[in-house]
Amino acid sequence: MAEPAPPSDELSVTGIECFAYHGVYEREKREGQVFLVDLVLGLDTRPAAASDDLHDTVDYGSLVAQVRAAVESDPVDLIETVAERISGVCLLDSRVEWVRVTIHKPGAPIAATFADVTLTITRPTTP
Repeated sequence: MAEPAPPSDELSVTGIECFAYHGVYEREKREGQVFLVDLVLGLDTRPAAASDDLHDTVDYGSLVAQVRAAVESDPVDLIETVAERISGVCLLDSRVEWVRVTIHKPGAPIAATFADVTLTITRPTTP
């Protein structure tokens, strides 16, 4: 019987602030708004722990820059589209086994008092 794979380690970066022009309404596209992004990456950190070398793990500084660029470019209507775009950026690194992306849209155009609107997606690496 094959031994089960060990569970992934998790690397999180939360509260990545981006300013972008996503939204269904013309005001959102014209004025823009703040979006916050939380990332959780599943990966095996043992190689990096053994070598103590940044090249053996995900460079989260570079990843954050790539995620911000993905959010702040090419406006779309839905945060679902933005979340999918972010997951694709994160999964470009072959060491990432899966990614969980949460997008916060605290300035969503809702006619009520509310704290936040979020969307969370989880995507595996495609085999």
